[in-house]
Amino acid sequence: MLFLVAALLLFGVTLGTVAHVPLGFTAVAATVIAAWLAVFALRERHARRRGTSH
Repeated sequence: MLFLVAALLLFGVTLGTVAHVPLGFTAVAATVIAAWLAVFALRERHARRRGTSH
């Protein structure tokens, strides 16, 4: 539960920051985060198919 509270607090701070930065920077940051999450998802899927957790 404490992790959820910390995550929501960090999310709120991030959204507050995004409101004050240029749209171009926000788009680049969103693209980088999306790519990072896609790579992570592919690695996790590949690891689960092999039967190992890490």
